[in-house]
Amino acid sequence: MKPSDNADQIAQWNNLSGPRWVAQQVQLDAQLESLGEAALARLSPRPGWRVLDVGCGCGSTSLRLAQRVGPAGHVTGLDVSRVMLDRARERLLEDGVAHVAFVEADAQTHRFLGAPFDALYSRFGVMFFADPEAALRNLRAALAPGAPVAFVAWRPMALNPWMGVPLAAAQRQVSAAPLPPPPPHAPGPFGFGDDTRTLDLFARAGFVNAAAEPLDVTLLLAGGADLATTVEQCLQVGPCAAILREHPAQAGAVRDAVSEALRPYVTAVGVALPGAVWIYTARA
Repeated sequence: MKPSDNADQIAQWNNLSGPRWVAQQVQLDAQLESLGEAALARLSPRPGWRVLDVGCGCGSTSLRLAQRVGPAGHVTGLDVSRVMLDRARERLLEDGVAHVAFVEADAQTHRFLGAPFDALYSRFGVMFFADPEAALRNLRAALAPGAPVAFVAWRPMALNPWMGVPLAAAQRQVSAAPLPPPPPHAPGPFGFGDDTRTLDLFARAGFVNAAAEPLDVTLLLAGGADLATTVEQCLQVGPCAAILREHPAQAGAVRDAVSEALRPYVTAVGVALPGAVWIYTARA
């Protein structure tokens, strides 16, 4: 792989984000489950299908897909993070599921062998490509003609206070002025936030009938955990964690600031904030 490809993201998800995600896996899966289910409903996989799950992480979505396609079908979960795939394989053994395989590979460049897939799915696993058009072209080549596609991806940060509120609180502790936003369309959580651009990427990669459906939700951070647990998750995974890595001496101040920022959102069922996603659908 050339350094200009996805080397930075691969290093990130193996050395920093991946291990922390594994440690928080149960809470993060609970936080994201309903959004993954929304995309799964649009995909509507059938018994006997072969499905590719891109960015499968710790395996929750692949196991859910396996329930839908049944033992006559098969699910391939693809991810660049070895540590997350190790956890996924543990869960596979725990559940005794035989029709799922996990592959450590970069979807942008991986050569898919064997019969084409009947469907393509991703829950927040497609926004990190250095060259998203090349990645989508590679994925399309792995699909049978007419195969359905369903991805869920975050809409812009401004529409996602669940991330923006704690991030702003953390930023205020380390900088007198707001930190600049990442470059538009940079690989990361909001890499597919611009639906016009993303639909154009689908078209250039050879997909048809591409559509972007907005979905507004209320997210229970850390899956409905208490405030202290939720704050700890914010500081372990995501942009607040990146701030702490750059400013470790400010850890106490950042923790206190994030806690105070989230306190108004505490409800009887957990810390609840608005979120916004796109459900992208298309056909090969």
